[in-house]
Amino acid sequence: MSDSAFFNRRDFLKSAALAGAAGATMAGFGSKAFAADFPAETLNVVTHAGPGGGTDITTRMMMLRARKEFGQDLVVVNKRGGSGSAALMYTNSRPRDGYTFMTITQSHIFQIIQKKVPIKIEELVGLARATDDPTVLTVNSNSKIKTLDDVLKASKDKKGGLKWGTTFAGGADHVGIHNFCKAAGNIPYTIVPFKGGGDIVTNLVSGNIDVALLNYAEGESQYGSGEFRPIVSLSEEPIEALEGVKTARDAGVNALASTVRGFACLSGVPQDRVDALSNGLVKAMKHGVYQGYLASGGMPKSSVIGAEKWNAEIRRIYTESTTALTELGML
Repeated sequence: MSDSAFFNRRDFLKSAALAGAAGATMAGFGSKAFAADFPAETLNVVTHAGPGGGTDITTRMMMLRARKEFGQDLVVVNKRGGSGSAALMYTNSRPRDGYTFMTITQSHIFQIIQKKVPIKIEELVGLARATDDPTVLTVNSNSKIKTLDDVLKASKDKKGGLKWGTTFAGGADHVGIHNFCKAAGNIPYTIVPFKGGGDIVTNLVSGNIDVALLNYAEGESQYGSGEFRPIVSLSEEPIEALEGVKTARDAGVNALASTVRGFACLSGVPQDRVDALSNGLVKAMKHGVYQGYLASGGMPKSSVIGAEKWNAEIRRIYTESTTALTELGML
């Protein structure tokens, strides 16, 4: 999900923030999902996006309950720049004692793939996934494209394929588009880069692009008003809010594409502290406050997973993205 999409849920977030402020006051009296000696001081969570962005909000929503679970305060340490490389480098400079960990997205993994940081994928240790925000193959409701078969046919009939909106070349959504088109029989496509998800929505409304992969929250109002037509979701399960819309897999194209956010540290943190962080984060995010946040963005409860499954997904993203970026000539 683009960071701009999170501003659509201000009322929910304000209410949750008030609850969190009260929760923070009681942090020292909460149950502890960790060994008696850890954590004994404030936990630092490094983010790469500015205040109010998707990564920032996800982090702060986690903190509302995590303060109680850990019995300590958590603070956001913002290190912007390099699509996650500044956050990775800062974390790399800190002691590997568990008191500093990161909120990561696909962008951080891309920095490792492209060797923009002196960190290997084996050093990235997943703690818990926070969001799994699947994308929806979306067209303007005035488009002649009404089904997945129409997408495939139009892609082959139009020179250069359909025009897909994306944030920037080589980014997560570009990789998602590439993998979808490859799985659909190597159909041709043309990307049209924009500054963010809001610009993609605007240009899909105006007809400057043919199709886009949007997170549900990005196109929520247009789906509701009938301006946009969802074709298929690139999710493992159908999106509940889009009744009758199949997954790409169910429609015959084996492709997945989601915006994922989660928490990770770097290798070297003692295993008992890794376990304590993972357990505490999962417990905090399974609380009703955080689950309400997921529901407000059309994200499934299954977004929250523990270290084992999250690490497997990190490795899958790394492998699939390395292949895609190689095929795109971007390594």
